Amino acid sequence: MVVLSIFSTSNLYYSSYSMVLDCAQIDDVLEKYYLSPFYGIEFAIGFPGNLLVVLGYICCLQEWQSYNIYLFNLAVSDLIFLCTLPRLSYLYAHGQSETSPYSCVINRYILHVNLYSSILFMVWLSMDRFMLIRHPTRNHYLQSRQAALIVTGLSWLAVNVEVAPMIALMVKDLQIQNLSLCRDFASLKGDINPLGYSLGLTVTGYIIPLLGLCGFSYQIAHLLRVQERALQRRTASYKRPLRVVVSAAAMFLILYTPYHVLRNVRIASRQDWAGLQPCTKMYIEALYIMTRPLAFLHSVINPVFYFLMGDKFRELLFSKFRKLVRKTEQRREPA
Repeated sequence: MVVLSIFSTSNLYYSSYSMVLDCAQIDDVLEKYYLSPFYGIEFAIGFPGNLLVVLGYICCLQEWQSYNIYLFNLAVSDLIFLCTLPRLSYLYAHGQSETSPYSCVINRYILHVNLYSSILFMVWLSMDRFMLIRHPTRNHYLQSRQAALIVTGLSWLAVNVEVAPMIALMVKDLQIQNLSLCRDFASLKGDINPLGYSLGLTVTGYIIPLLGLCGFSYQIAHLLRVQERALQRRTASYKRPLRVVVSAAAMFLILYTPYHVLRNVRIASRQDWAGLQPCTKMYIEALYIMTRPLAFLHSVINPVFYFLMGDKFRELLFSKFRKLVRKTEQRREPA
């Protein structure tokens, strides 16, 4: 009986040990077979689209309006962020970690600045569409280029202030790891309370801007109903701004919510008071890993909004493309 008891206990020990080993490998598998290809696809699709928009704005657009300034800054932010994905994809595919502390900090800085600047610029675009319906002649100060530049500058400042504590956390965590291990935000340790900071960042960087998007959607819909009743006809020309704002709010709600929820759950699970088993922590981390590329998918989808904002940019871009095609054909004809 004693031998059987020892044998049973031994089997239970090795079974538990094997389970810990198996669950500990989940993040490695996800990084190699999920994050790496997903980031590669996002770069392959999003980079050409955002580059086309940035070059189109620089080369084709001569008369800039307020919404053009917001869209251009959004495209530049997405373009810079997408440039960081090939390296991440390569590292994850080969099971390697970032060895340069400078690249580690810069990469995470760009990632989170883009994450929160994107939704903020969408809020200002929604505000601009609301003002367009309320002031069709664009005579309000908030519709001027000067106001757009001021709002843009303040937006970049606000996002950098939000992300600054994270950079301090990263630097402290790198020092603890002897500058040898680059970890995700949800895995950082330092003097700043990571859970409190993450919750604050969720509220100020995501929830409040999302409420702004929803608020402008409601206001635009309300104005359209009032105009339809007053004019006794459908204001079809203003239906597009409503569709754009509602689509933007839906996009961020679907893509950002799982990421922010799982990020906070992941950080909470690592606290001593949580008292979770190692495998439970790994399963939570696996779910969190799965939400990361989905949250960054907005950089791939954003170019769609550039073409929905108005016909002028599309016409200028297509006109420029047709001219380039004609010039190419004319050069080939003599040969």
